[in-house]
Amino acid sequence: MPRCGRLRNFIREFNESPRAERTSYFLPYFILTIEVILIIHALTLQEVFVILLTGILVVISLVEITLVSREIRERHQCNTFERILTIKLDDFIIDQREKNVKRIVEKFIEMYPEYLNHRTETYRIACQIMETHREELWEKTLKTRMNRLLKKKGKGPVKEIFDAFINRYPEYRKDPGKVYDVAARMLQQYDKKK
Repeated sequence: MPRCGRLRNFIREFNESPRAERTSYFLPYFILTIEVILIIHALTLQEVFVILLTGILVVISLVEITLVSREIRERHQCNTFERILTIKLDDFIIDQREKNVKRIVEKFIEMYPEYLNHRTETYRIACQIMETHREELWEKTLKTRMNRLLKKKGKGPVKEIFDAFINRYPEYRKDPGKVYDVAARMLQQYDKKK
């Protein structure tokens, strides 16, 4: 049995593509089927004008199928590229412990020169990863401080604990909703333990 690597790759790319792209891929085949039926009917009637016009539509449908296939492939390659870049860059950022995005990108490109032409994507993804790490650290610190406050203050209404926390750590006033949610969740966990 011959191996059809391109067909297998296309099927995998097609399955991973968004639903709208998959739907737009079948529409040209449906139109192509109708056009083939029209050509067969025009051939039996020997209508040259209808055969010519339907032949033009068949060519347009084939071009549309080719373009949609190419778009699905390009989108899959772009997603795969970004996924691999994100994984490598995340590991690199964790290892470097650098805070400056420009320096991170420069060092990353020195280490992986194949990303030299993709500096803007690397910079954008590095910013996203750094922001995610910053949020994770912020939340971890928040939970640690909230846990300390709960051990010290004990049981009480969420509003009182929230107010005490905000008074003690004013830097958390930027996102009071998140602080309130964390306080409520941790108070529930604290009550369950006792």
